[in-house]
Amino acid sequence: MTNYTGPDPANIRSMFASIATRYDRANTVLSAGVHHLWRRKAVRRSEAKEGDAILDCATGTGDLAIAFAKQVGARGRVVGTDFVPEMLTLARAKAPSITFEVADVTQLPYADASFDVASISFGIRNVGDPRKGIAEMARVVRPGGRVIVLEFGQPQNRLFAALYDIYSRRILPRLGGLVTGQRDAYAYLERSAGRFPCGDDFAALMRDAADFASVTYEPLTFGIAYLYKGIKR
Repeated sequence: MTNYTGPDPANIRSMFASIATRYDRANTVLSAGVHHLWRRKAVRRSEAKEGDAILDCATGTGDLAIAFAKQVGARGRVVGTDFVPEMLTLARAKAPSITFEVADVTQLPYADASFDVASISFGIRNVGDPRKGIAEMARVVRPGGRVIVLEFGQPQNRLFAALYDIYSRRILPRLGGLVTGQRDAYAYLERSAGRFPCGDDFAALMRDAADFASVTYEPLTFGIAYLYKGIKR
């Protein structure tokens, strides 16, 4: 599964532009607010501290960047990037003090070793070349810095997996369509999450992509999501 190839970037850009204004509401409804807990866990696992420099890729409307800004304080620096300008317009409105810039995670416009942490939440499976995205995130992180990836996966418990499959296939696209008016977008998001490599497979992809001293991961909420951490050598 480590040979996963992502979707066409132009299609992804258009899809997220179409749901941008209702994206936050849809996330809260579809996850019952659990996605906020996952992002807070990601910040804790990153070991970010006051004064650190953080790059949040595929930041969307900025939720993870905002959580990092609270962690690193006024002496820290947080940059959020996304290749969907419509998303960044909303992010800037939510957090004017954070720098948000249009950038593709596979072509980051930053110098080597510029950040202490580079993160991406629920975005790496939408990247055309996930390995290149991980490699770029690792490039801009200093030695000893961390690459944090939060992404959907597939639950391993059979009973829970069966129940979640019913929700994700039959309910999530309909509910997402009701909230955003774009059912096809949420049908795609469900399909992509179902086939994206997770656990050992994605950890192997990270190791192939960059020179990490270690790559660890943990399942969240019975494996609905996974949190990965790579420490740059």
